[in-house]
Amino acid sequence: MRWFWGMAALVFALDQGSKLVIVHLMDLKHRLAIDVLPPFLNFRMGWNRGVNFGLFADDAELVRWGFMLLALAVSGWLIWWARARLVRPLDRALAGAIAGGAVGNALDRVLYGAVADFLNMSCCGIDNPYAFNLADVGIFGGAIGLAVFGVTEKNG
Repeated sequence: MRWFWGMAALVFALDQGSKLVIVHLMDLKHRLAIDVLPPFLNFRMGWNRGVNFGLFADDAELVRWGFMLLALAVSGWLIWWARARLVRPLDRALAGAIAGGAVGNALDRVLYGAVADFLNMSCCGIDNPYAFNLADVGIFGGAIGLAVFGVTEKNG
């Protein structure tokens, strides 16, 4: 389980640390935009009350706490799955990346009432209007990794 917990802690720390530095110390929350390497990498402040791309965004407190509880439930299931069923360290690390990202975004909902998104990347004439964060990278990277590399589970 050390691969699971190690990756979960790493993704969580990178996510929350990047938000501390960029959103608060660099004051993106008030500046709203910082061009880093345009158009490839920019910081654009976004407060996401929904899920990916702002889907189901609603200011209702029920939605906020519902998404937070869902993230914690998924993380709990991932802990059980990694402990009881996953065999390879890679599988456990990828599951940990998902859990670490989910907990990072859940903490944002508790602290801010929304998920702090700030990474914006565009390329090749395509202007991307959306922002994301490092927790999202952990969630999507972990899920894609599990899909691409497959999952080896214990029998029974």
